[in-house]
Amino acid sequence: MSSTHTHHEHDHDHGHGHGDHAGHDHHGHGHAHGPAHGHSHAPASFDRAFAIGIALNAGFVAVEAFYGWKAGSLALLADAGHNLGDVVGLVLAWAGAAAGRLRANDRHTYGFKRASILAAFANALLLLVAMGSLAWEAVDRLQSPQPAQGWTIVVVAAIGIVINTATALLFMRGSHDLNLRGAFLHMLADALVSAGVVVAGVLTLAFGWTWIDPVASTVIAVVIVVGTWNLFRQSLHLMIDGVPSHLSLVEVRECLLSLPGVSAVHDLHVWAMGTSDVALTAHLTMPEAPADDAFLASATQCLQERFGIAHVTLQASRHPLMRGCH
Repeated sequence: MSSTHTHHEHDHDHGHGHGDHAGHDHHGHGHAHGPAHGHSHAPASFDRAFAIGIALNAGFVAVEAFYGWKAGSLALLADAGHNLGDVVGLVLAWAGAAAGRLRANDRHTYGFKRASILAAFANALLLLVAMGSLAWEAVDRLQSPQPAQGWTIVVVAAIGIVINTATALLFMRGSHDLNLRGAFLHMLADALVSAGVVVAGVLTLAFGWTWIDPVASTVIAVVIVVGTWNLFRQSLHLMIDGVPSHLSLVEVRECLLSLPGVSAVHDLHVWAMGTSDVALTAHLTMPEAPADDAFLASATQCLQERFGIAHVTLQASRHPLMRGCH
């Protein structure tokens, strides 16, 4: 058995077997890292971003809820409820990012990277449920519109634009990570939503349209659901070990088949270990000669550079070890 390792973050060994087979030439794996999709865990600098974002939004939720209640504005109350959900979402995202940095152990050999996927999914699910409740309440309010204090809505929502935009900018450079991208997109959406609330307040002041408040609430719900759906879909896909959306399994297979000496690729699996970590396992049939260290190094480098796959486990033999594997 031979293996190549350029794996600098973990001190554990990965072993993947496919059963006990006589005459089995099992070659180890090479690990490579790069800036694209390798071990790009949320760096420690995002801890400060999360702390600032949570503090800003928690304070704004309290202000917005109070003045929404005082002004009788469903739009402000709804946005306060949504921002409260965002505070919870930021906490979940922070917890997921922190868990992803925990070291692997004998019980959790991949560490806790998947926590970031769970955080992204929980965040998306929380938003969808909250927006469903908002839309329901808005429909009820449309049937019996109530007057709202326009200037209060305008001023508070304007503050929201500043806070949400500032929070979104904190996470903009981490948008390559699904978990951090969720935080960024939600904050950016909130800024747009607050702008919509400002418009509703101005129209209420100018024309006395009491119905504009629940209509704005409905628009808020629709905008957020549309923006959240992709996050929900992607995180659910990764939770059930789907191939990450930026990868094509056909292209990965073709890459492996193009390697010298490889006649067939079997049992190819590609999945996300976390929101920014991708793993691959495959069995290569090499009739002429088994893989050596140079071959493994070349294969892992190719997979890293072309697809950003950092965790690679390749098994090579002169003949297929299992029939019917794909």
